Amino acid sequence: MNPVLVDLGIITIYWYSALIFLGLLIGGTLALKEAKKMKIGEENIMNLILWLIVFGIIGARLYYVIFNFDYYSNNLLDIFRIWEGGLAIHGVVIAGVIVTLLYTRKHKMHTLKTMDILVVGLIIGQAIGRWGNFFNGEAHGGIVELETLQSFLIPNFIIEGMKFGPHYYHPTFLYESLWCLIGLVILLIVRRRKHTKNGQLLAIYLFWYGLGRMFIEPLRTDSLMIGNIRVAIVISIIMMVCGIFIYIKQMKKLEDSYNEGEN
Repeated sequence: MNPVLVDLGIITIYWYSALIFLGLLIGGTLALKEAKKMKIGEENIMNLILWLIVFGIIGARLYYVIFNFDYYSNNLLDIFRIWEGGLAIHGVVIAGVIVTLLYTRKHKMHTLKTMDILVVGLIIGQAIGRWGNFFNGEAHGGIVELETLQSFLIPNFIIEGMKFGPHYYHPTFLYESLWCLIGLVILLIVRRRKHTKNGQLLAIYLFWYGLGRMFIEPLRTDSLMIGNIRVAIVISIIMMVCGIFIYIKQMKKLEDSYNEGEN
C-alpha cells in the first residue's frame, strides 16, 4: 500500500497521520457528546482532551522508543518521525490514566465518571487509528495462506494489501479494529442501562481491550519485547486484572446502595 495520502511537494500528508487525526477527532467528539449526556462540564472535558492528545502522543512514542532504544539511540532524529509509525497504544493508556488522575484531582472532577466518558472516545479512536498501520504496511501478523484469508470473508483490497513479496500475512490491524468496534457497541449498550455505576465502562474497556490484545499479539511479527516476553501481553494481563477489580468493586458499591435503600 502507498503510505502517502497527498504529496504537495512542499508538504506530504501520510495516511498514518491522517487516520490518527481522524481517530482523535471522532473519538474526541464522541467523548464530548458523552460528557453532555452525563452532565459533566464540556469545557473541562475539552481542556482535558487537549492535554490527553498532547501527552497521549508523547506517551505512545516514548513507550515505543524505550523498547526500541538500541535503534533510536543511534538515530535520535528518527524519534520525531511519528508519521512513519511507532505509536504504541499502551503508552497512550498509561499516559492517559496519569493525566486524567492529575487533571480531575486539580479540577475536582469525578475521576471514574470522567474515565467512563473518555474510554468511549478512545476505543473508536483505536479502531480508526489501526488503519494507519495498514497503509504503513506494519503491525501485521505472520504468513498465512490466501485461502485462509478468503475464508474469513476479508475484502480483497485488504488481502492484497497484506501481500508482501510472494506471501500473504495476517491483517492483525483489522482484527484489532473490529474488536474495538465491538467493544464500542458493548460500552454504549452498558451505558444505557439504568443502574450503571461510575467506573464500570472503564472496567469493561480495560478487560475487553486487554483480552483482545492477548489473542492478537501472538500473531504479530513486530511485538515489543523484553527478552522472550511480549510486553503487550504483560500489559494486557495487567489491564484485565485492573478491569476485573474495578468492576467487582463498583458492583459491590451498587449492591450496597440497593441494600441501604431497602433498609
